[in-house]
Amino acid sequence: MALKFIPLIVIFVLLLGFAGYRYFSRSKVELELPKVGETKKEMIVIENGEVVDRIAEEKAAEQLAEQKVEEKKPVEKDPTERIVKEIMITGGVRHSVPLEEINTLLSADGIPSIDNPKFSSIAEADKFIKDSEPGIAFSLASTQRFYPYQILTWHEIVNDTVDGQRVLIAYCPLCLTGYALDPLVKGERVEFGTSGKLWKSNLVMYDRKTNSLWSQVLAEAIVGEMTGTRLKLLTSDQVRYGEWKKTHPKGEVLSKDTGHFRNYGSYPYAGGDYFGVDNISLQLAKPSDTRLPNNAFVFGVVANGKAKAYDAEAIKTKGEVIDNFENEEFLLKHNKDLDVVQMFRRLPDSTWERFNPISGFWFSWATAHPETELYK
Repeated sequence: MALKFIPLIVIFVLLLGFAGYRYFSRSKVELELPKVGETKKEMIVIENGEVVDRIAEEKAAEQLAEQKVEEKKPVEKDPTERIVKEIMITGGVRHSVPLEEINTLLSADGIPSIDNPKFSSIAEADKFIKDSEPGIAFSLASTQRFYPYQILTWHEIVNDTVDGQRVLIAYCPLCLTGYALDPLVKGERVEFGTSGKLWKSNLVMYDRKTNSLWSQVLAEAIVGEMTGTRLKLLTSDQVRYGEWKKTHPKGEVLSKDTGHFRNYGSYPYAGGDYFGVDNISLQLAKPSDTRLPNNAFVFGVVANGKAKAYDAEAIKTKGEVIDNFENEEFLLKHNKDLDVVQMFRRLPDSTWERFNPISGFWFSWATAHPETELYK
């Protein structure tokens, strides 16, 4: 009698398996770029990183002309940064960079983000991290955390929550760009994942709310609904573990218990060095600016649509530098305790506020901003 029901059980199991396959197939993130074809232009208005308006074509020239006039006026710093920018639309999809410049190497989440991070004490972390190893240091309220590159190299993104606030930790091992960001998308702090794509050799992320693609080196959406929107950089440092733990003896360190099996402590790319530029980076980015070596570590800022980079070694040599750029005054100072350069911006009341730039290899910044100024 039991044998009579075996075919039904087999069919049920097969149907259940097929339904599961269909479910996971549908739930898998698809980040296909639009097919290259007819491309239209659109002008957008960006205020403090948010797209606030889309300009009709006939008004675009007028808006751009007004912007150029305003740039020439020696006025005091306006707290509202307003930029008019031209973007493209291909196949109904907005994008701010040419689609052919985006390289697809893996599927979305082929490099898995860490979405439920665990943390170790310094005593526990000392067992698997050398003092000379680098990482990202981030503090919020009473919490101090260190995210080692030996782990981030294999995951690139950590979706963390620190003192009740969602925080995005993003690192591109090919470009040494690493920092914390506020993952605010359409009024909600959301998770991000790796897209499996690179732009100018740099990590392209996607947000798990709109599936827009974001360039990490720009901290800006470059394809999709959010194109032109920027993420706010949060105060963080790229620092060596030994210096960080001296000043944060009760800090927390990202644990190797990530839910994934990886050879943490080894470097997966051919260069074999956190501070070396891999050949694949140069092949994809095609850098041509020789004002600094490709692997020089720089701080990059964008103000009023203009870019400038600061050579970190030059700042360390001088100890402290004050620089004016686009009606803003910046202070760059060597923190000897952490052995890092930190950046500050002067506020209207003449006090200094910690300001986080884009930090990483010179070749990455220069290819993303080919008209950048340079302090060296």
